[in-house]
Amino acid sequence: MKKNAPDNAKDNAAPAAEQIDARIAELNDWRGAMLTRLRTVILAADPGVVEEWKWSVPVWSHHGILCTGEAYKQTVKMTFAKGASVPDPAGLFNSSLDGNVRRAIDFREGDTVNEKALKALIQAAIAVNKAAAKR
Repeated sequence: MKKNAPDNAKDNAAPAAEQIDARIAELNDWRGAMLTRLRTVILAADPGVVEEWKWSVPVWSHHGILCTGEAYKQTVKMTFAKGASVPDPAGLFNSSLDGNVRRAIDFREGDTVNEKALKALIQAAIAVNKAAAKR
């Protein structure tokens, strides 16, 4: 897994990758397995993706924040920072659809991950971030 310098928040006791590993281990159920699968797809989408630990959750960035990986009691939520601007031809976004900026995907126990479509969505989010960085 990619490691990077920890952010400057209070959560920076260990490198981000180690904090994400610890969070996955702490979950110790289907949510940890799902977060591991999502993490693998995110990191495979582009070699420039960087793992961070912010707000006590995993964050993946490339030219800005791509998405977070939050674990709740019944869902693992991927929240895309600029999701409203990201094309989603496969219709993966299923949460936070009313907002003007963010979009999310809620995964529940037993859900399958369309890895090809998710990888394309991550790559589209990277393209949105790169375009915004050029302005």
